[in-house]
Amino acid sequence: MLSMSQKKSPKAWIGIPPWVILGAVLVLVPIFVLMTIENLHRQKENTTRLMVEKGAALIRSFEAGARTGMMGMHWGGFQVQSLLTETAQQPDIAYLLVTDVKGTILAHSDISRIGQRYGSGLDLQRISRSKKAEWRQVSREKGSRVFEVFRQFSPTQGHAERFRCKIRPNDWCWPHMGTEGRSPNDGQIIFVGLDMGPIESSREADARHTVVMALILLMIGFAGIVSLFLAQAYRSARSSLSEVEAFSDKLVENMPVGLLAVDVNGRIASFNQTAESVLGISAADILGQKADDVLPRQLLSVADRLNSRGGIIGREIDCPGKDSALIPLDVITTSLHDKGGAFMGHLILLRDLTEIRALKREIERSERLASIGSLAAGIAHEIRNPLSSIKGFATYFKERYSDVPEDRETAQVMVQEVERLNRVIGQLLEFARPLSLRKRATSLPALVQHSLKMIEGDVHRKNINIETKITPNIKDILVDPDKITQVLLNIYLNALEAMEDGGTLSVDVGMDYNTENTRITISDTGPGINEEDLARIFDPYFTTKSSGTGLGLAIVHNIVDAHKGDIRVQSRLGIGTSVTITLPYSIEV
Repeated sequence: MLSMSQKKSPKAWIGIPPWVILGAVLVLVPIFVLMTIENLHRQKENTTRLMVEKGAALIRSFEAGARTGMMGMHWGGFQVQSLLTETAQQPDIAYLLVTDVKGTILAHSDISRIGQRYGSGLDLQRISRSKKAEWRQVSREKGSRVFEVFRQFSPTQGHAERFRCKIRPNDWCWPHMGTEGRSPNDGQIIFVGLDMGPIESSREADARHTVVMALILLMIGFAGIVSLFLAQAYRSARSSLSEVEAFSDKLVENMPVGLLAVDVNGRIASFNQTAESVLGISAADILGQKADDVLPRQLLSVADRLNSRGGIIGREIDCPGKDSALIPLDVITTSLHDKGGAFMGHLILLRDLTEIRALKREIERSERLASIGSLAAGIAHEIRNPLSSIKGFATYFKERYSDVPEDRETAQVMVQEVERLNRVIGQLLEFARPLSLRKRATSLPALVQHSLKMIEGDVHRKNINIETKITPNIKDILVDPDKITQVLLNIYLNALEAMEDGGTLSVDVGMDYNTENTRITISDTGPGINEEDLARIFDPYFTTKSSGTGLGLAIVHNIVDAHKGDIRVQSRLGIGTSVTITLPYSIEV
């Protein structure tokens, strides 16, 4: 957490270095200047295009009117002049005129200009042959500017008829057409002058508007950059606080110890993932709920003791978890207070002791088995010698009194019991001595199938159904196949003995592709094992069978342990027992 001395004062984030302002100006000003120039240039291009289109439309309209009059009504030059004069009366038209290729004005909206020269500086010959509208800007006498559009004037199509236009006595606008009077210089050019006053005013207004908008945007952009820097320290402080909060949340959420907090009103304020896993309760279901309504009574009793004693209290309790199974927990609880000492609630830490207790039991069992193994080895060697002598004498008496049935049977019983004791001692020695493994790459699915064939006779005799489930593409692993077969047969036979009235023996061979460990699960539908016996089934000489020695599962545990594997047993009375063997993958095949 940040202390008060680490927090920035408001003055610290008001001051902005001068280079920041200078940099903002250097970046923004060129951008907005270029944008303004581009906008002005685009406006000018659009205005020019519109003016050219307007002039071309007027020319086409005038040509159409002249063409219609000349072809339908036999117009002459006078009527064309009248049409030109009327057309020039439209708003924004400064003048209309037609010249020949030498620049002589043949028709003009101002009749007094007819006969004068026009178009100096233009290639009138080229223009008279082009239908493409061209333009230029010209200045008039009073300083006003005119946008002039011009191109070839062709009032007729196909062959052009010449007609008379007597505007003044003895004056001809177009000479009378005859084949004898045609020459290459007879083309005409029409000029349309458009008043640029309104356009200039509009363009100047648009330019002013563009410049003003550019200045406004420049100021807004500058203000935005300055605002960003003004808020930098605030964001930095906010970000630092968020990072601290996120770190705290992640730390609490991913703690390997369960954590829950109860506020001053007795409601659940915090409940991390480990606490969910330990107690089997979803945080979404209990956050904001009353602790007395949702938490186990055993857990609340620790907090009640804290209210009476204060300080920090730690206890080990057995608390109901998933499926009402008791979970051994190490519980530490304390009170939370603010800086003023006001009570804020309780903090409870939970640690699951299941693995720790299992590890303690395993250590105790290993120590006990080590002692038993050493004692068993010594006793086995001491007993085997007298047993050999007893078996020898029993065999001698059996042969000597072969004619006496009672004596012969007595001797036979002695031999059988000695052999049974010898087998027990052999198992005891096998359990006591270190295992010697002959490992090789082995296919566990094939090994399981082979081991199941070895018990087919007992399975059919007891009317037991076998179900197998084998995951495909399981890798071969490095094991001692004979020892693993011994493990499987021992577990099979225990399962068959438990299902005297028939049932189902299930064998599931799978693989964890993350750890590459192979898993064999053997399940039966027998009566199950008592909970108090479940913790002792791997202890030597512990058995619930009248004819058992209690060494079978102890040897199984030793073989699996020698392979660096793990064996776990789960059982429920009336449902059955499940044995899971996990063997590590340790070879590339």
